[in-house]
Amino acid sequence: MADAASSTRRPRAAIILAAGHGTRMKSSMSKVLHAVGGRSMLEWSIALAQSLGCERIVVVTGAHNPDAKAKAEAILGPGTTALQDPPMGTGHAVRCAQAAMADFEGDAIVLYADTPLIASNTAAAVFGALDAGASVGVLGFVARDPGAYGRLIETPDGMLDAIVEAKEATPDQLAVKLCNSGVLAAPSSLLFELLADVRNDNAKGEYYLTDVVSLARARGLGARAVHATEDEVLGVNSRVELAEAEASFQARRRREAMVAGVTLVDPGSVFFCHDTELGNDVIVEPHVVFGPGVTVESGARVRAFCHLEGCVVRAGAVLGPYARIRPGSDVGAGAHIGNFVELKNTTMGPGAKANHLTYLGDATVGAKANIGAGTVTCNYDGYFKSRTVIGEGAFIGSDTMLVAPVTIGAGANTGSGSTITRDVPDGALAVERGELRVVDGGATRYRARKQAQKDAARKDPS
Repeated sequence: MADAASSTRRPRAAIILAAGHGTRMKSSMSKVLHAVGGRSMLEWSIALAQSLGCERIVVVTGAHNPDAKAKAEAILGPGTTALQDPPMGTGHAVRCAQAAMADFEGDAIVLYADTPLIASNTAAAVFGALDAGASVGVLGFVARDPGAYGRLIETPDGMLDAIVEAKEATPDQLAVKLCNSGVLAAPSSLLFELLADVRNDNAKGEYYLTDVVSLARARGLGARAVHATEDEVLGVNSRVELAEAEASFQARRRREAMVAGVTLVDPGSVFFCHDTELGNDVIVEPHVVFGPGVTVESGARVRAFCHLEGCVVRAGAVLGPYARIRPGSDVGAGAHIGNFVELKNTTMGPGAKANHLTYLGDATVGAKANIGAGTVTCNYDGYFKSRTVIGEGAFIGSDTMLVAPVTIGAGANTGSGSTITRDVPDGALAVERGELRVVDGGATRYRARKQAQKDAARKDPS
């Protein structure tokens, strides 16, 4: 049920600017499609808009980045993008979304597809400035090194008077450390009215979105800045800044995990994805990587050098060290997956064990089954993949090849070194081995013959 505030607030929209050329990335892929925390920066900005309750989201792309347009429409649907061609500044970019916003009545926020780390509550505070009576809300931050950032110039009573670009600023204005993130909100109709009055008579010859603040003030309208941390508003323009954004994301997620009751033995060596979910009392040892789509339930232990993706690890399970859990896998409560074991699209029942050097692909393993070292489910014939089913309490001897499709019954055993090509009934023992032959002196004669051949080759290299 919606709370009272959400039921009475004005409708919200987001205009996401994604038309930058990103030349410093030196990439054939659009800058905004590069990932932070396993999710493209464009997806981060769309997810932020959705978390704010925006019922209209328009992504502004350029003629040079059709891949960004395709990605946005794959997420939001056709007709949710607008084209900026040629690019003439941030104000011009927002105006390019005007047709897509023509029938929208409510508040609009301008977000940036290369700024992936803004928290939902921070962006909500920009809308909150409008709810509190301001006509324009702006997201600012105190910069350690203000440099080329635009400055937020406030009045003595705390209202925002203007945003001044660094190249246009006076020495006194350059001394201000409160800087502009670029994020701005206003009633949609007012935003486009003000943008119509923006001119490009500035050092860059561009139409600045930031001019809407002084234009609003000239009309006697109020503007107010809200604050973010500098790390939140980090913009990504190069691979170096992409790495900085990743480091910032990882530091935040590690801290959140530990505050929530997760033990990270060596936090700096553990890498999270945007959707990683860890229960309390999970223990994560060093050098673990979580790919997309991982849930680890309470009390599980992920030992060193594991890689997990698209899987669920149930309560009390133990992984690794050096285990790889691939998409579609479900590791049951109390199950053990040991060193150099790989699972793919495999369900391990409660208490099942595969402790060494094993590949289980497209398999269902019953509760308390024991999988010996060197076991392989031979799931792919070059054309199709087939499933292996191993019943509860079964014991699979070391170096067993299970040629799918095949079922090993509950409580059944396979002998070490067997290749199993037919179903094994419950409680049965299956052994498949060739006859052992022992040839007396055979090894000695073989080595003598080979040594003679090698000596002859040295004497006559031709």
